[in-house]
Amino acid sequence: MNALNALSGRSAAETPGIAPIGEELIASFRARRQEIAALGQLPADIVAELRRLGVYRALVSTRYGGLEVSPATFLKLIERLSEADGSIGWVASFGVSSMYLASLPTGTLAKVYADGPDVIFAGALFPPQAAAKVEGGLKVSGRWKFGSGSTGADIIGVGVKVEGEKGGLPRMAVMPASSVAIERNWDVIGLQGTGSHDLVVDEVVVPEEWTFIRGGAPTLDTPLYRYPSMAFAAQVLAIVGVGVARAALDEITQMAGGRASITGAPVLADRAYVQTEIAKAEAKLRSARVFFYEATEDVWATLCAGDPASLKQTGLLRLASSHVARIGCEVAQTAFMLSGTTGIYNDHPLAAYVHDAMVVAQHAFLSEGTFASAGRVLLGLDNPPGFP
Repeated sequence: MNALNALSGRSAAETPGIAPIGEELIASFRARRQEIAALGQLPADIVAELRRLGVYRALVSTRYGGLEVSPATFLKLIERLSEADGSIGWVASFGVSSMYLASLPTGTLAKVYADGPDVIFAGALFPPQAAAKVEGGLKVSGRWKFGSGSTGADIIGVGVKVEGEKGGLPRMAVMPASSVAIERNWDVIGLQGTGSHDLVVDEVVVPEEWTFIRGGAPTLDTPLYRYPSMAFAAQVLAIVGVGVARAALDEITQMAGGRASITGAPVLADRAYVQTEIAKAEAKLRSARVFFYEATEDVWATLCAGDPASLKQTGLLRLASSHVARIGCEVAQTAFMLSGTTGIYNDHPLAAYVHDAMVVAQHAFLSEGTFASAGRVLLGLDNPPGFP
């Protein structure tokens, strides 16, 4: 039984509209890890496979032909894909972007999904660029960093500042991917295949009805679209680290039983310190994962009962996300350390796992500051701007 089935109690095959993700598919994705990293983005056929699996229709409203699955269902899908490759899981996680699009006018949404629900939306928010009001909408120009998954997107959104709008959450302008130039400059130690390059737009006029406030009130009113969108954005990234850590633990466990040391020492599995560290890592990962999904299901149950999520509940979503990302990183590092010199080679899976898990934990949504912010909420103090 794979890790998703064992820990969630439900397989992808049991989720209507989501294609099953079996070991054969996971193995085929893993076999292409170096190809993906060298390319710096997901190959087109893998993006097409993510569409087929249902990643991009999962959170789309049933009104537009989507599946409108629960947050936990989507998170478990991303977790499973991340066991194959962190970059695949990371790009797939942006299926959550349909939650942002739900703040567009319903008429615009009908146009977005006119040809079906499997629309890939990606983009970059920071730094927001000034956009001038002109006839026909907003004239958008500028450069944005971290455009993860944009190389395979159908439509792209970028962060803008509009004269006269005061503070608050940022606005995004949505346009066809053909209107955006992608400058390939993603050169990092982990998640190398996410295609998180810079995006460049030159004087594109975007109708105002194709803009929305990221994290603003949705125009769709069902429990899914009342789920805290910014907390969900942190969750989908954090769970990538869980899948990567799970793969790292499985890798070192398999290695431990089959390799004798070149020094003549016992195989890894017979060493007491390896047994102890494996047990601790397994307990840490499983415990953090349970907290993560417990917080998710608590909010979901509240929303399905017709009540809004409380500030504390949303704060716990953010806390569980930062915590599980940190634990995923620690577990992957443990697996790497236990591998000895074997894991230091660039083509070894553990080298990729540890780097991917480290990059997940570095994301701003999961940074050290989120722990302090969560603590303020738990203590009944004013929540900081932008949190949770």
